[in-house]
Formats: sequence, structure tokens, C-alpha cells
Amino acid sequence: MTEKQTTMRRPTHAVQVGRIRIGGDAPIAVQTMANASPQDYAAVYRQVLALEEAGADLVRVAVPDLPAAGIFSFLKERGIQVPLVADIHFDWRIALASLESGADKIRINPGNIGAREKVEAVAGACRARGVPIRIGVNAGSLEPSILSQYGKPCAEALVESALRHAAMLETCDFTDIVLSVKASTVRDMIDANRLLSERTEYPLHLGVTEAGGERAGSIRSAVGIGTCLAEGIGDTIRVSLTADPVAEIRAAREILTSLGLNPCREIEIISCPTCGRTRIDLIPLLAAFEDALDRTGLRKKPLKVAFMGCVVNGPGEAREADIGIAGGIGEAVLFRKGEIVRRIPGERIVEELIAEIREM
Repeated sequence: MTEKQTTMRRPTHAVQVGRIRIGGDAPIAVQTMANASPQDYAAVYRQVLALEEAGADLVRVAVPDLPAAGIFSFLKERGIQVPLVADIHFDWRIALASLESGADKIRINPGNIGAREKVEAVAGACRARGVPIRIGVNAGSLEPSILSQYGKPCAEALVESALRHAAMLETCDFTDIVLSVKASTVRDMIDANRLLSERTEYPLHLGVTEAGGERAGSIRSAVGIGTCLAEGIGDTIRVSLTADPVAEIRAAREILTSLGLNPCREIEIISCPTCGRTRIDLIPLLAAFEDALDRTGLRKKPLKVAFMGCVVNGPGEAREADIGIAGGIGEAVLFRKGEIVRRIPGERIVEELIAEIREM
């Protein structure tokens, strides 16, 4: 991704993660996390490949033990291009092994790595390879001293923890840092990122942690992540869902698209909510169209497509769409830029619309 985004962003430093940059004037990077067993290299490869094809800019992989650290060289030897993030907890040796294997970024909390010399070893190895470190702070894993200070997880506590960890890396002469402060409470997540953005210029990773299933989690993430992005806060995002990680990528891209921040430019669908004037079964029709987009690989076309329930307001309300349909009785009208082109029989709506998009 090389296209610059034109939103007003709060200034942050940029870090290089494999082939992409995070921060500065770089596009908002979308990431997710593989959930296949780290010991099953083949399963992780299949999943990361699917995530790469779905439009992930980064993919994080849990590395719970030393044998799992070999996954990065395994993936890269098989042609994976998406930058890979090693998720490390507690054992500094796993971080070093992941770097040796080819990880493009390390996610740690310096405070749980151990003695200072272990933090220095990880920071030094990352510096030597030009690999950034993300400090990930969650409301559920705050240090006892900070919980004692603030009484409970809150925005101020999250920020204090993140800045304390960053200071630890800074004393190791390491500043290639990304910060994240996540909470399962949307308000805490928003407040923490607002506060953190005022106190640092490190790039920020946004997310509502443990957001829930695909439907509720996507909404909660859209509120939290979307609010921050609309205020110019955030440089990379992850929508955390109890669902297929591909769904996380789709939800993240929708959030960016809704704010005009998606540089990948893919099909944007606008559709009416239907009402008593609707004379066509628009809901399953739209679902069939979305399935056809995925099946044909046409989703990545930079078009705005409208699905409107009736011809009373349809073409006019969707005038800015590149192409669209408005339903009638047993048929639909096809329109471009608000101008009606022709009528399509009901049973051929999806087929003919896909054919038109293919030619555009």
C-alpha cells in the first residue's frame, strides 16, 4: 500500500514493518491474528494465506514456545508476503528465536519479559534487524502497582502502563515502538487512546479487546475504533472477534471505508433498509450479490454499488453510485450515476449486475 490518506491525522513517528509502514502519513494498516494451532505449521500457512488474500496488511501469530517460533521462516519460504507479527509473553528467548526465524514485528510487554538484561537483549536484537516492538497493554493485565494506584482498570491506568513500558525500552536505546491500550469497555478504550495520543508521538494500534462475536463485536469495534479514527487518532487497527479472522479483516475494511480511509479501494455497497414500498426481496438478493463478489474476485474493484428497494427514490438517492439496481415488481432497473439504463428480470438481477461490474 503506497497511496497516502488525506484524513487529518495526529502526528506520529513511522515504523517499518516488513513491506509496510505504520504511522506518519502511511495508510491505516489493517491487521488480524491467526487462530490456528501454532504447532500446526500447515494450518497456520493456509490461514495466513487466506488472510493475505482477504486484504490483511499484517498478521499476528501466537508463539507460546520455542518450537512454534519456526513458523515465520516456514511461512516466508512458502511465499507469504504479508508482514508477520510474533506475539510473545514472558519468555525473552522466544522473542529472539522469532526474530531469527524472520518475524517482522514483535508484540511484548517489557515488564513480563523478566530482568533488565533480557529486555535489553530483545531490544538489541530488534534494533539490529530493524524490527519494531508493539507494547500491548490490556485492561485485564495491568501491573498490580498500577491497579493499586488507580483502584481499577481505567483509561489513565492503561496509559500509565503503556508509557512506563515504553520508557523501559527507551532506556535500552530503543524507540521503534508501537503502542496499544485496549479494553473490552468501549468508553475506556476511546478515552485511553485520546489521552495517549496527547502524551506521545509513537504510532497507536487501536482495538476493542474481547469485543464479542461477529455481529456485536463488529459494532462495538466500529464505535470504538471509528470514534478514534474520526478524531485523527490511530495508525493501525484490529477488530477482535470471536469468529473467523477473515471476518475481522472485512469489518476493519468497512470501518475504514465508512470514514474514507481505505486506500485499497474495493467495492462499497450502499443499500436501503427497505420499507413498505419495496416490491422485491432485497435482503436475500443483496446476500447473493455479496457471495457472487467473493466467488468471482470482483470485490476489489474500486466501485460504489447501490441496492435500492424501489424506483421511487432509488436512482436519485444513489445518484453517486457508479452502478446499481432499484427493485420493481418481479424486476429491477439498472442505473449508472442515477440514470436508468435498462430493466432486468428478477431472476437475472445478480447475474447481470455482476456481468456489468466485470466490464467496468
